[in-house]
Amino acid sequence: MKSKIFLAFAVVFMVACQSAKQPQKIDRKAVVTRNNVQVQGFDSLATLSVGNGEFAFTTDLTGLQTFYKEYENGVTLGTQSNWGWHTNPNTEGYDRSETLKYWEVDGRQVPYRHQIKDDPRANAACNYFRENPHRLHLGMIGLVLTDSEGNQATLDDIENATHELDMWTGKITSHFQFDGEPVSVEVYCHQEKDEIAAHIESPLIAKGQLAVSWKFSAGAAKSFHQGYDYDSPEKHQSVLSKVSDNEVLINRTLDNDHYQVAIDWKGDAAIEKTAEHQYELQVKDGSSLEFVCLFAPEIGDEKTADFEATKLNNQQTWERFWQSGGAVDFSACTDPRAKEIERRTILSQYLIKVQSSGSLPPAETGLTYNSWYGKYHLEMHWWHIAHFANWQRPEYMLTQLDYYNELYKNARQTSIDQGYKGVRWQKMLGPDNENSPSSVGSYLIWQQPHIIWFAEQIYQANPTAETLDKYKDLIFATAEFMADFPRWNDEKQQYDLAPPLIPAQEHWPREATYNPPFELAYWYWGLTKAQEWKERLGAEKDSTWEDVRLKLAAPDQANGVYLGMEGATESYNEMELMEDHPVVLGAYGILPDWDKLDPEVMRKTMHTIADRWDWPSTWGWDYPMSAMAAVRLGEPDLALEFLLKDVQKNTYLKNGHNYQSPRLRIYLPGNGGFLATVAMMCAGWEGCETENPGFPKDGKWNVKWENITPVF
Repeated sequence: MKSKIFLAFAVVFMVACQSAKQPQKIDRKAVVTRNNVQVQGFDSLATLSVGNGEFAFTTDLTGLQTFYKEYENGVTLGTQSNWGWHTNPNTEGYDRSETLKYWEVDGRQVPYRHQIKDDPRANAACNYFRENPHRLHLGMIGLVLTDSEGNQATLDDIENATHELDMWTGKITSHFQFDGEPVSVEVYCHQEKDEIAAHIESPLIAKGQLAVSWKFSAGAAKSFHQGYDYDSPEKHQSVLSKVSDNEVLINRTLDNDHYQVAIDWKGDAAIEKTAEHQYELQVKDGSSLEFVCLFAPEIGDEKTADFEATKLNNQQTWERFWQSGGAVDFSACTDPRAKEIERRTILSQYLIKVQSSGSLPPAETGLTYNSWYGKYHLEMHWWHIAHFANWQRPEYMLTQLDYYNELYKNARQTSIDQGYKGVRWQKMLGPDNENSPSSVGSYLIWQQPHIIWFAEQIYQANPTAETLDKYKDLIFATAEFMADFPRWNDEKQQYDLAPPLIPAQEHWPREATYNPPFELAYWYWGLTKAQEWKERLGAEKDSTWEDVRLKLAAPDQANGVYLGMEGATESYNEMELMEDHPVVLGAYGILPDWDKLDPEVMRKTMHTIADRWDWPSTWGWDYPMSAMAAVRLGEPDLALEFLLKDVQKNTYLKNGHNYQSPRLRIYLPGNGGFLATVAMMCAGWEGCETENPGFPKDGKWNVKWENITPVF
């Protein structure tokens, strides 16, 4: 039913937003398949994933997860879901009140969940609530390869390996040789079930030298980690029960958390326990092996789909995905950079669909491995999903917007505790909807208007009374906080965004930051849209919102450039201040024009940042954000320079992932930001009259696109 609703929504959106600028019909299959991934041999950073947005399965060069240890320093082999979490018992009885730090604001004490390091008990409580719950690796599925002398295969024994991803059909294949024999593996992830289906062929099967192994682990409460712990078998339980001659059920228990795994196969085979938490499927006769594996909190009456059904499900779903929504074709471009932009564009669409299109805001590393314990960061939510609407796929946003209704109670309580009206959307969250203690994250505010942005995108896609009614309460409660949070400055007759706060450029201190420019511009935009929603519903504008909106402080400037915050005249004079996110550009890149921003001052700011910023210290979404500013300011050459800047954190691996560092080997906000920027480069923004405004008019950029809508 959900897929039918999504499809209907997409059709309405496509009809409503079809652009007249680009009539050429793109051969979408050709564009996608020429960017399919092929990996020769071992590359720890070139693992390949299949998934459905709620669940993902990442594979090594054998097509499964055979050599997971060898990939631990690369893009690791995850089996993760939106429902699979683990919480360590709170044996010390920590209470969230132990994580609070109070700040005086307008004569009242305002609590923030802060990482408290000078009190051992409080610090331990903070660590516990940051670490729990943590996302769980659900189980490693790999080949068991044994040579003719009984020796188990090592990575060096795998010869002539070719590992491939076909994005048009959602298929991973692997072909290699072991012990002188060929092995072929074909893998899919069902698009409506959290299920893996695999077909394996090899003469080794009949010889008893190839089997399939399932290995289960304890959870790992570590910030940047694979999500598994194979050194603590006593911390969890795995119980196998036989369902039929060709199906077993494994019940998994980790403290108070439970889930089940159903394994089904075809042919004369059997599964047996070979070690604690480890099981092996061995074929008794034949040269092929076919199995499916379904993961769920509880299997219940849910049935597995066999390999052929899963294959067909993928072929139909992925073709429908690629044939709908936006498309870009760079094949007629003669600039040598065009091919790489197309590669990143196609692979980013695939990865975001697999990793970030489910019912929860995504983690930075999606469903591959844990960053920040696998929790999600609401300030990053824009970078993950805002592009969906511009690529005419807003259906993938809908369930994640519903999440804000689930979070509402906690967000409202935060505002009440801090003495504000409305709801305050927090930063680092897990499925318990509780904000994690942090000396940085708890003070961020730029996530606050995101829900207004998303709801406005949905309204533009489907401008109906039903849309207005569905999101009005979220928007108005969000705006209530936004109007209450700024403090009146009687001397300057303006409303200030005032401490304690940390802006998106996290360098600035929470106790001394006033009026960061991006947050000011976003506050203005958010309150403006909230008032428009009032008018659409036939209601009067809110007078308090209007007073705050019109009297917000203007971004501070000196020497013809905008400063990182009010009074920070040294913003571009000291190297340590020109690091992290150059988010001042977001005020005129992500966001549209504001009458308190001077485009020429922003232009000078942009060139100062381009020339002087410490670019290696930036993050994956900073390059698309900077490119968006250059596009709006009519400098497409600089936009391309920003978008393809040759620094480590703007690396896009063979598999399309945005590499940051050895700690953060993939970073999906970079992929989502890239797609948002390409949309702007093609379709522009509301009121833009330039065709393909993000590409130079030098005859080298014959970019073809269709079904992409302008950004705001």
